[in-house]
Amino acid sequence: MASIHEPRNDAGIRKEQVKTVQNVALAEATAQAKPSPWTRNMFMLYYCLLIATFNSCINGYDGSLMSGINTYDQYRDYFHFPHDKGTPSTGIVYAIYTIGNLVGSFVAGPATDFRGRRMGMFIGSLIIVIGSCIQATSINLAQFMVGRFTIGFGCAITSSAGPAYVSEMAHPAYRGIMTGMYNCFWFIGGIPGTFVPYGTSQIKSDMSWRIPLWTQMVYSGIVVLGALWLPETPRWLIAHGKDEEALEIMAKYHGEGDRDSPIVQLEYREMKEDISITGSDKRWWDYSGLFKTRDARYRSMLVIAMAFFGQWSGNGPVSYYYPQMMAGIGINDKPTQLLYNGAQNIVSFGGAVTGAIFTDNWGRRKQMMFSLMIIIIFFSLITGLNATNLMPDPANSGKFVAKNPNQAKAIIAIVFLFGFVYGAGFTPLQGLYPVECLQFEARAKGMGMYNFFVNIASFYNTFVTEIAFTGAGWKYYFLFIFWDTFEVIFIYFFFVETKNRTLEELSEIFKSPKPVKASLEAREVIVVSDSTNTHLEPKD
Repeated sequence: MASIHEPRNDAGIRKEQVKTVQNVALAEATAQAKPSPWTRNMFMLYYCLLIATFNSCINGYDGSLMSGINTYDQYRDYFHFPHDKGTPSTGIVYAIYTIGNLVGSFVAGPATDFRGRRMGMFIGSLIIVIGSCIQATSINLAQFMVGRFTIGFGCAITSSAGPAYVSEMAHPAYRGIMTGMYNCFWFIGGIPGTFVPYGTSQIKSDMSWRIPLWTQMVYSGIVVLGALWLPETPRWLIAHGKDEEALEIMAKYHGEGDRDSPIVQLEYREMKEDISITGSDKRWWDYSGLFKTRDARYRSMLVIAMAFFGQWSGNGPVSYYYPQMMAGIGINDKPTQLLYNGAQNIVSFGGAVTGAIFTDNWGRRKQMMFSLMIIIIFFSLITGLNATNLMPDPANSGKFVAKNPNQAKAIIAIVFLFGFVYGAGFTPLQGLYPVECLQFEARAKGMGMYNFFVNIASFYNTFVTEIAFTGAGWKYYFLFIFWDTFEVIFIYFFFVETKNRTLEELSEIFKSPKPVKASLEAREVIVVSDSTNTHLEPKD
């Protein structure tokens, strides 16, 4: 819902309010049901979503963990890595997690479909627990890499099952913030993933890096213990002919116990019309639901685009010269650099939560486009400051040092601001927008596909960026100025707006001849309320 005009009283009984809405049926059902986010049943729903959201914490912890312990002398000594440079072995330690994730992406969909979203989360998290035990007890590099591969494999499954569960269980009136918060919890894992290694870095023995690896089991352990006790999503139940059970769950968590709630009845009707009980999700080998029709191909195009846009908007390369900037202002010790990195995660988390809270007000398209426009400005500033402040380090071939500490401070400040803006624009939507774009029967496999391309894009960030910076230096930032400009244009012409619509109603949007235009259409209606009833009337 958008603009709201002043209400009009009619003899003190009839109240009218003009609103602009995207989905008249959902707006009317919401107006009649008057859902509150503070009821007992809603807090029970929050608990269910919280357990699922810990899947995002798993990814966040691992994403920050290895960059921390990779700097430890204790870790490098144990595995016989040199202290002053990377080696093929250190590179493969990073790559093997990504390889595990890529391989796991092909089984993530079937694992999430065959016994439900709960079982998918349980299986993925259990695999991560096993992988964590393998890597934390490693006596040689081979065992360590087996553990890394296993964790990556499990994360691929949880990255498919977790967002699918949250989006399908979320209350339709609050789906934006509920599902948007999923990926924000990356930082709930990422922040401890930075500060736990910071706290253990002074331990002289190999426990300095083993303790953070054991701690990796915490989030996955919570999901293992809690997932199977959660209710299954109504959409999965309806897809498997369990209508009564689905109605009971919707009544409890979306209708305050009332099966006849307008919201519950709207959801049930739309699910029955849109979800097939013989769809491709019933066949583990069948991925045709992603490509068999024009609207399915359009949906898949947006999912793949989101995978690359979320990783290639500059969130990796923007901080490539961060260590040199730290040295430029006199911060050379590794613990302090880890501390700054942890602070960066906190700022980014603040941006992510802000984006999740306001996504239904801003709209997904505007949220991404405006954040990218600001990011382009930041890249322009970073490029100019690096161009005038970096010079080759005479003591280290191929490295750079900062000449002016004040310019180094300015770059670090911009990097912090970048983290907030990127967090607000993209972090919540990385878990929200793909699941909104995917139809039910293709959702689990589509999220597996999304995770596959995310890892392809991340592989580029991890292994190509260093080569590119070595050859092009700060000029490499120009690529991201042009790429982010391309992203803005692509989003404007091809990304549909998904806010304030049910997941099933989006099917009509994607089937229309011009999906973007259809998604932006809104209607002005009059919300009429009296002492006994609320309904919507078309505005003349």
